[in-house]
Amino acid sequence: MTTQHPLLSATHEVVNQAPPLENVNLYAGNLPLQEAVTREGAAWAADGLLARGGELGSAEMMALGAAANRYLPTLKLFDAIGNRRDEVEFHPAYHELMAYLKRHGASGGPWADSQAGVHVARAAFYMMVAEIEDGTLCPTTMTYAVVPALRREPALAAWVEKVLAPDYDARFIPGLQKRGVTMGMGMTEKQGGSDVRANTTRAELVGASEWGDEYRITGHKWFFSAPMCDAFLILAQAPGGLTCFFLPRFTPEGQLNEIRIQRLKDKMGDRSNAGSEVEFWGARAWRVGAEGRGVPTILEMGTYTRLDCALGTAGLMRAAVTQAIHHARHRSAFGKRLIDQPLMRNVLADLALESEAATALALRLARAFDQQDNEEQSLLARILTPAAKYWICKRGTILGGEAMEVWGGNGYVEDGPMARIYRQMPLNSIWEGSGNVMGLDVLRALAKHPRCGDALIAEIAPALGCNTAFDAYVERLKNALRTPTEADARTLTQGIALAVQAALLLQHAPEPVAQAFCASRLVPGHWGAAFGTLNVATDFATILQRSLPEQS
Repeated sequence: MTTQHPLLSATHEVVNQAPPLENVNLYAGNLPLQEAVTREGAAWAADGLLARGGELGSAEMMALGAAANRYLPTLKLFDAIGNRRDEVEFHPAYHELMAYLKRHGASGGPWADSQAGVHVARAAFYMMVAEIEDGTLCPTTMTYAVVPALRREPALAAWVEKVLAPDYDARFIPGLQKRGVTMGMGMTEKQGGSDVRANTTRAELVGASEWGDEYRITGHKWFFSAPMCDAFLILAQAPGGLTCFFLPRFTPEGQLNEIRIQRLKDKMGDRSNAGSEVEFWGARAWRVGAEGRGVPTILEMGTYTRLDCALGTAGLMRAAVTQAIHHARHRSAFGKRLIDQPLMRNVLADLALESEAATALALRLARAFDQQDNEEQSLLARILTPAAKYWICKRGTILGGEAMEVWGGNGYVEDGPMARIYRQMPLNSIWEGSGNVMGLDVLRALAKHPRCGDALIAEIAPALGCNTAFDAYVERLKNALRTPTEADARTLTQGIALAVQAALLLQHAPEPVAQAFCASRLVPGHWGAAFGTLNVATDFATILQRSLPEQS
């Protein structure tokens, strides 16, 4: 019998490590989110969001998120006797998460409920889910975003009904035989990328059939996310120009459509969700919108997916910040807790400011979507959607790296949450239009809808007079809006996002939060290139306690 040396056994005692941040209520502990939900018109949803926050913060739900990303989708091209199958198989954790999202209205809820504030309520739920698992949000977003386009085609009404259903049905069978369906989209081709007008996929008219005007699609898509969705909106070149089409996995007769998966993408992040390359071998599809109007038709879907890019990244930012603060409260170095180290407090408070500003902007944008029948809100959504998507997603990638650094080496391994958060962060900057595309879209909004600038200034005007740095910043922004140029599009887009964030914080956040944000973000030469450069007079304690209340 071997006796272990007492000094060796002492090295196996685990001390000075942070316990997992689990079995917490993601809504109850997030004061900025609670306040934003109330002021943006969804106070009625508070009880439901509180319930969802408890479920999502549980150890069980976090384990599902981890498992869905550990056990990746697999491609099954053929069945056992050689028939073409083109099926993607997922771990049960993925299906459980998808069912949870569907059940609680993340895809169809706002379209099935006429209550004011439904998009805001959904946005808050979506952000909390993003703290736990993000791959399932991709098909959820596309299913949510497809509804306005599909509703324009009466022949597809049965499909809309299945989209709105709160049921998730994972069976690989024709969509209209299922309790509920999910929807995807396909625009990107090898040669074009964001330039979808360079697409070469062809559509040949067959004639009228039960779902509308039917075409045969021949070509490919280089990025085809969530290929196990029941149907997709795609772009292809029809005789009248680039056109949008509804492309189901199965034909109306119940046969597999000619959508051939070539391979699954080996992605850096978003691992639980399958991304693929596909070819269309004369696949059957039905026109949505007029021939030649494919871009405007599918961009209506893209507007809602861009909203979700901002929401998803804001949720990821919240996860990164709370994990960093939690770690710093339980880890000691140089004789005291990390949270009590002056420089670390500066870093954490700066991260918390960024996260709160992202939450405020994302929920304000969601309210504009709730009020699309109001011209001013519609104009605001038109310019603020690309601006919010651009800025929140850009800041998320940087914030994720800084939050990982708070964890040190523990953050750089796959055992904990930080590596997955970090790998996920860049996706929303790329998906639905990269930074340059968003900047150009801001310019397009100003050119096509000149009153967008007026709606923007009206939005931030109530905060004027609260902070001299903000007032000066708004004057510079007004000048930039008068003479926008393509080379300065990113600068203008950043300026719009920061101005709206500052205005929201000045009006609604505690004074230490708003003043610190304005002093660090809006004063030329006062913002460091990295987080942790706030003025030493900043009220760090108030900012940190607000971000993640510490129990006494």
